[in-house]
Amino acid sequence: MKELPKISDAEWQVMKVLWNKSPLTSSEIVETLKPVTKWSPTTIYTLISRLVNKKAIRIEEGSSPYICYPLISREEYAQKEYKSLLKKVYDGSLNLMLSSIIKENELSDEEIEQLKDILDKSKGRKRK
Repeated sequence: MKELPKISDAEWQVMKVLWNKSPLTSSEIVETLKPVTKWSPTTIYTLISRLVNKKAIRIEEGSSPYICYPLISREEYAQKEYKSLLKKVYDGSLNLMLSSIIKENELSDEEIEQLKDILDKSKGRKRK
Protein backbone atom coordinates (compact mmCIF):
# COMPACT_ATOMS: atom_id res chain seq x y z
CA MET A 1 0.00 0.00 0.00
CA LYS A 2 1.36 3.42 -0.90
CA GLU A 3 2.19 5.92 1.81
CA LEU A 4 -0.81 8.18 2.37
CA PRO A 5 -0.51 11.73 3.67
CA LYS A 6 -1.81 12.81 7.06
CA ILE A 7 -5.03 14.73 6.47
CA SER A 8 -6.45 17.06 9.10
CA ASP A 9 -10.15 17.16 9.98
CA ALA A 10 -10.57 20.39 8.01
CA GLU A 11 -8.76 18.96 4.98
CA TRP A 12 -10.99 15.88 5.27
CA GLN A 13 -13.98 18.15 4.58
CA VAL A 14 -12.42 19.22 1.26
CA MET A 15 -11.64 15.62 0.39
CA LYS A 16 -15.23 14.55 1.10
CA VAL A 17 -16.50 17.17 -1.35
CA LEU A 18 -14.15 15.85 -4.03
CA TRP A 19 -14.91 12.22 -3.26
CA ASN A 20 -18.64 12.90 -3.59
CA LYS A 21 -18.28 14.70 -6.92
CA SER A 22 -15.18 15.08 -8.97
CA PRO A 23 -13.71 16.89 -10.79
CA LEU A 24 -14.64 20.26 -9.30
CA THR A 25 -13.22 23.71 -9.69
CA SER A 26 -11.70 25.26 -6.60
CA SER A 27 -14.56 27.80 -6.68
CA GLU A 28 -17.12 24.98 -6.63
CA ILE A 29 -15.39 23.48 -3.60
CA VAL A 30 -15.58 26.87 -1.87
CA GLU A 31 -19.26 27.26 -2.73
CA THR A 32 -20.01 23.78 -1.41
CA LEU A 33 -18.13 24.19 1.88
CA LYS A 34 -18.79 27.84 2.72
CA PRO A 35 -22.43 27.48 3.84
CA VAL A 36 -21.77 24.26 5.75
CA THR A 37 -18.54 25.24 7.53
CA LYS A 38 -18.81 29.06 7.66
CA TRP A 39 -15.16 29.16 6.58
CA SER A 40 -13.93 32.07 4.49
CA PRO A 41 -12.98 31.38 0.87
CA THR A 42 -9.35 32.12 1.79
CA THR A 43 -9.40 29.35 4.39
CA ILE A 44 -10.83 26.85 1.90
CA TYR A 45 -8.28 27.83 -0.78
CA THR A 46 -5.53 27.34 1.82
CA LEU A 47 -6.86 23.84 2.59
CA ILE A 48 -6.91 23.03 -1.13
CA SER A 49 -3.33 24.25 -1.46
CA ARG A 50 -2.20 22.12 1.50
CA LEU A 51 -3.84 19.05 -0.03
CA VAL A 52 -2.06 19.72 -3.33
CA ASN A 53 1.26 19.98 -1.47
CA LYS A 54 0.49 16.70 0.32
CA LYS A 55 -0.31 15.08 -3.03
CA ALA A 56 -3.82 14.18 -1.87
CA ILE A 57 -5.39 16.16 -4.71
CA ARG A 58 -4.12 17.56 -7.98
CA ILE A 59 -5.00 20.59 -9.99
CA GLU A 60 -5.17 20.10 -13.73
CA GLU A 61 -2.23 21.89 -15.27
CA GLY A 62 -3.11 25.08 -17.12
CA SER A 63 -6.74 24.95 -16.08
CA SER A 64 -8.49 28.19 -15.37
CA PRO A 65 -10.44 28.04 -13.17
CA TYR A 66 -8.44 25.41 -11.30
CA ILE A 67 -9.94 21.94 -11.75
CA CYS A 68 -9.30 19.64 -8.77
CA TYR A 69 -9.17 15.84 -8.63
CA PRO A 70 -8.57 13.53 -5.66
CA LEU A 71 -5.37 11.46 -5.94
CA ILE A 72 -6.36 9.06 -3.19
CA SER A 73 -9.65 7.24 -2.84
CA ARG A 74 -11.95 7.47 0.13
CA GLU A 75 -11.57 3.70 0.57
CA GLU A 76 -7.75 3.91 0.71
CA TYR A 77 -7.86 6.63 3.31
CA ALA A 78 -10.63 4.98 5.34
CA GLN A 79 -8.50 1.83 5.50
CA LYS A 80 -5.52 3.83 6.78
CA GLU A 81 -7.60 5.60 9.42
CA TYR A 82 -9.30 2.39 10.52
CA LYS A 83 -5.95 0.66 11.04
CA SER A 84 -4.62 3.66 12.96
CA LEU A 85 -7.71 3.82 15.18
CA LEU A 86 -7.66 0.07 15.79
CA LYS A 87 -4.02 0.16 16.81
CA LYS A 88 -4.16 3.36 18.88
CA VAL A 89 -7.47 2.95 20.71
CA TYR A 90 -8.07 -0.79 20.80
CA ASP A 91 -4.48 -2.12 20.93
CA GLY A 92 -5.07 -3.81 17.58
CA SER A 93 -8.02 -5.87 18.85
CA LEU A 94 -10.80 -6.01 16.27
CA ASN A 95 -12.97 -7.95 18.75
CA LEU A 96 -12.64 -5.19 21.35
CA MET A 97 -13.49 -2.51 18.78
CA LEU A 98 -16.53 -4.36 17.45
CA SER A 99 -17.90 -5.19 20.88
CA SER A 100 -17.45 -1.58 21.94
CA ILE A 101 -19.30 -0.30 18.86
CA ILE A 102 -22.11 -2.82 19.28
CA LYS A 103 -22.54 -2.04 23.00
CA GLU A 104 -22.76 1.70 22.29
CA ASN A 105 -25.20 1.46 19.36
CA GLU A 106 -28.59 -0.14 19.13
CA LEU A 107 -28.44 -2.21 15.97
CA SER A 108 -31.51 -2.80 13.85
CA ASP A 109 -32.45 -6.33 12.79
CA GLU A 110 -31.27 -5.43 9.28
CA GLU A 111 -27.86 -4.29 10.55
CA ILE A 112 -27.49 -7.48 12.59
CA GLU A 113 -28.27 -9.56 9.49
CA GLN A 114 -25.75 -7.56 7.46
CA LEU A 115 -23.07 -8.21 10.10
CA LYS A 116 -23.91 -11.92 10.08
CA ASP A 117 -23.57 -11.97 6.28
CA ILE A 118 -20.18 -10.23 6.48
CA LEU A 119 -18.97 -12.73 9.08
CA ASP A 120 -20.29 -15.70 7.10
CA LYS A 121 -18.52 -14.48 3.95
CA SER A 122 -15.31 -13.95 5.93
CA LYS A 123 -15.58 -17.47 7.34
CA GLY A 124 -16.04 -18.84 3.82
CA ARG A 125 -12.92 -17.09 2.54
CA LYS A 126 -10.78 -18.63 5.28
CA ARG A 127 -11.86 -22.18 4.35
CA LYS A 128 -10.65 -21.83 0.76
